Parts: sequence; C-alpha cells; structure tokens
Amino acid sequence: MPWAVSGLRLGRSWVAAPDPATLRTRWSVLAGAEGAERERLFRPTRLRSATAGAAALPGQRSASTAGFADAPGPCPDPVRVLYAPFDEQWLLPDQRLLDASRPQLWRVLDEHQLFTVEPAAPGAGTGGLLVTRHLPAGRLGGIRPLYRRPGGAEPNLAPGLLPLLAERYGGPVSAQDVLCWILAAGRPGPRGHEVPLTADPERWRAGLELGRRLLAVRLRGVDGGEPPRLPGGRRPYVRSAVRGWPDGLDWDPETETLGLGSGTVSPVPRAAWEYEVPGAPAGAGGAAAGTGMRVLRAWFAARCAHRDPGAEGLDALGPAEWPQAWTSELPALVTTLALLADLAPERAAFTPGPLLTRGGLTAAGVLPVPHRARRPASVLDHREEGPGGQFALL
Repeated sequence: MPWAVSGLRLGRSWVAAPDPATLRTRWSVLAGAEGAERERLFRPTRLRSATAGAAALPGQRSASTAGFADAPGPCPDPVRVLYAPFDEQWLLPDQRLLDASRPQLWRVLDEHQLFTVEPAAPGAGTGGLLVTRHLPAGRLGGIRPLYRRPGGAEPNLAPGLLPLLAERYGGPVSAQDVLCWILAAGRPGPRGHEVPLTADPERWRAGLELGRRLLAVRLRGVDGGEPPRLPGGRRPYVRSAVRGWPDGLDWDPETETLGLGSGTVSPVPRAAWEYEVPGAPAGAGGAAAGTGMRVLRAWFAARCAHRDPGAEGLDALGPAEWPQAWTSELPALVTTLALLADLAPERAAFTPGPLLTRGGLTAAGVLPVPHRARRPASVLDHREEGPGGQFALL
C-alpha cells in the first residue's frame, strides 16, 4: 500500500466530541463570541486563526470560506470519525478549524473506502493495526487508504501486484483480499508494518480466511453482512440504564458486569475488559506512560473529558447527563474486543510459509514501486471552493 498520508492534525481539541450535539453547541458559542473572547475560545495556532479563511473540504458543504470571525455561517453537519483506537466520535468538517485536514483523504472518502491506520507507537502487535470505514482524525499514526480514487477505483497497491498474486494463487485476487492478508500475516517491524507474501497458494487461502474474520470483526460486518456476534450465552446486553452521570467505570469479575454508576452491561468477558492498545500517554485510560491503554477505560474517559476540572473554554462544554446512546454503543464495542481477543492466538500462530522473494517481485515488475504510486491520484470529481469563495485550481 505505497500511498500513505500523515494523520490529521486538528490543532484544537474542541472540534471533535463523542456526540454531535456538543459540537453544534460549541459552534454556536464560538460564533456568538466577539473580540478577545472569540480568540480565546478559538485557540489560534500558527496555521489557523479566527480571521483566516480556508478552502472548503472536498465533498463537504462549507458554510463559508471566509475567516470565521467575519462569516462563521451555519454549523456544518458533524461527520463520524475514528478518533482513537476503537473509539468513533464526531468532527466539525470545516477546514478553517483544522490545522492539517489532509484534503487528499477527504477526496477519496466514500462508502467504498477503507482506511488502514498504522500505530503511532512501535510494538503494537495484533491490536495495533486499525481498519475503519470512517476518516481517521485523531492522533493515530500514518493512514493508508485502500483505494486511490472514489468508487473503489484504483487500489492503493503496487502496480502489477494483483495480477501477479492471481497468477501465483490460481484465482482472482482483490484489493480487499490483500488487506485481509495484511491483517492475518502482517507484523510490526523496524521499518513499520511488514507484510510477507506467501508463495504457497494453500497458505494464502488460509490467511485469507483468517483475515476475513478479522476484518469482519473490526468493521462490525462487511459487504452488508450481519456483524459477528459472540455465542448466545456470551452476548453483552444493557441490563440497566445510566441515570445522571456515572462517577466511574468498573468491572465485577464474578458476575462479568460492567458498571457505569447505576448502569450495567453484562456479560463482559475479562478479555474485553483487559483489552489494550499500546502507546498510551501518561494518565490515558488509567495507564502509566509507555504502557498499554485499556480501550474501555479510555473510551469512558473520553466521554468524561468535558467534566474534568482542568477543561477550559469550548472543551468544557458537553452533555449535562450521560446520553443513553453512549450506553447503547457499549455492547458492540465489548463484542469487538472480545472477538479480537479470541482470534489473537490463532493470528499469533499463523505463519505464511515459503515467501515470494524481493528478487521475484523485482523480476515480475512489481518492485521497485514507481514514484507516482506513492503520491495521491488526481481526483477532480467536483469543484472545490477556495478561500474567499474562489474555486481552487488543482
């Protein structure tokens, strides 16, 4: 997957939130502020200020391309993003508010696209490589789209790789097949996520079967299929609703119950409660610096961030009571973590067998990858409005 894009740099944390209503409130407060108060709330950086205009994001209806202070316009509809590992949140899609929005990713964002995200921290193991349908918009690491153009066109793969694999394995090979193989056989290495390619058609088919199960779990279903579920007696359900605001998140090992104040979800397997991703900053999700971050704790902490005594300005705006929709998200998240934990031993034991060599890939013309394949494709599917209403020349 030669075309890689650095992660988005938001520049200000208030542009993302776990619920869209909070973002609309923050927009309204900022749009109604004036002078020094507006600057304080906006949190200007070297790249973005309240007075600077910016181009419209590709594929998004921008209220204005003039400076926010001059013409904020109506609030754009928040879009769903992957903000942290296994944590889907919402983002204000206005380039005037984002330090580095990566427009090349917005140009290829559609219902066909899948984004692979390499971990920002080394040693990520099986839980580190993320795959999402949503635009990755947090501090996640390098992003590799599966397709270089909208509509699932032009796979982001080395030219000539798919025909070579189809010939070697005796059947058609799609871009999504390669992604499934990456999930099964890829491992973190000194140069990033390294993917050995097997020379054995039987090992290819075995890896493909495992990778498809991994992809279905990460995406909670693919190609319109039902999301994978735990067996009947292990499926988590919301047993009681949260009233008010929960004072913490805890887990009872005897009853396998996840508690959020008065709310409960069960059964929650130990593997889901203890599921970690690497690279946690100090204090995140209850982790010390350099250790793993428990996904469920981090998910809960992100939804309580606006209540932190240190939260200031727009970051301190959020729901007064715990939204029921957040509790409803938990069973699906617990299921994903539990299923990935169940698949981890099988994935760790998977071996690709005899490999295609660099020399063989070079002889087939797959290597070296041409420079053009490492750059974004020219996508001109729609006109893009530049700062001040001028249309951008691409």
